[in-house]
Amino acid sequence: MHLRSNIRGTAFLILITMFCIAMSSQQQPQTNSGQAAPAGVHREGTDNILVDQNGVPLEDQSGKSIPQQAPPQQPATGNAPAQPGPTPNAPQAPTTGKNGGYTFYALAQEVSLHATVVDQHNRSVTGLNKNDFQVFEDGQPQQITQFGREDVPVSLGILIDNSGSMRDKRQAVNEASINLVKSSNPSDEVFVVNFNDEAYIDQDFTADLNKLREGLEHIDSRGGTAMYDAVVASADHLAKAGRKEKKVLLIVTDGEDNASRDTLEQAVRRVQDEKGPTIYTIGLLGGEKQKRAKRALEALALQTGGVAYFPKDLSEVNEISQSIAHDIRSQYLIQYRPNRPQQNGEYRTVRVEAHAGGYGKLQVRTKTGYYAVQERAENTAANKPRD
Repeated sequence: MHLRSNIRGTAFLILITMFCIAMSSQQQPQTNSGQAAPAGVHREGTDNILVDQNGVPLEDQSGKSIPQQAPPQQPATGNAPAQPGPTPNAPQAPTTGKNGGYTFYALAQEVSLHATVVDQHNRSVTGLNKNDFQVFEDGQPQQITQFGREDVPVSLGILIDNSGSMRDKRQAVNEASINLVKSSNPSDEVFVVNFNDEAYIDQDFTADLNKLREGLEHIDSRGGTAMYDAVVASADHLAKAGRKEKKVLLIVTDGEDNASRDTLEQAVRRVQDEKGPTIYTIGLLGGEKQKRAKRALEALALQTGGVAYFPKDLSEVNEISQSIAHDIRSQYLIQYRPNRPQQNGEYRTVRVEAHAGGYGKLQVRTKTGYYAVQERAENTAANKPRD
């Protein structure tokens, strides 16, 4: 599961204290009506870049290397002393809503990882326990607070390239997508996005196979490929409308993005939020000219703990869909509370290792890092009608 929406431990006590103060302030006149909501977490510019499994820098659509981390804070200029910044982990002052409710902001304290473990033969390993794992954040060991392995339902988005070059591939891809859903948890909720130079939700969240099939059959194979735009929009839709804590995207395409307003850097940044989805990609590619498309699909999968598949022909797509369904249902849940205070918008690297007798060398797949974001808790009691 992903990060819980409630604030735990010390942060929870701070939030409750702030709530009581805010409620009592309704009884006294205030000279300040409230502070503005905190700014967003997007940051640009960095000296670090993303690399693939072979250490080769990943490139965006323009051929530039993709930055990974947010920049360091800028030093103060002139003779004026530097102003103290916000205290890490401290909630922002509550803001007053137009109907009298209050909104509190606090940094999330617990990080959730969905991890897949495979042996040296790439076979899934599901019999491990908590003591077999080690978690590192920014290179520092972390204490695991919760651990388990269970088949939990997910919110799943299926994104399929609907450009002209996909016309003769859609039937096989659609059937593989339906078979993936059939092999998944019966309580999953799934939506379908068809994209060419625009992205369309042709079926919103549902568990009805007939509705999903209808959504997949909205084929209008034309135009270019705006995959990055589709990824950003779908990640937003998952965050806002997905009801399951575990979230996944599957992307199927046969070419390079050539129509997006967003860049690969922006797409990768968007899915690296703390509650971002795990991404699986299927690239129906061919020829040297598809090298950049392959690296883009690898970047999206690698950074989120998913897998990038590149079948030799369409006959392999259905088998791949079954592998993805099995992978989603065989993951470990690992949660930890960072031992160094988070700061809003800060990027943290994550590494998980597994060691167990009798298994040889084990490989753990999970997200490679995350951007710390603020969680919001609202008091809406003031909006309810009186009895």
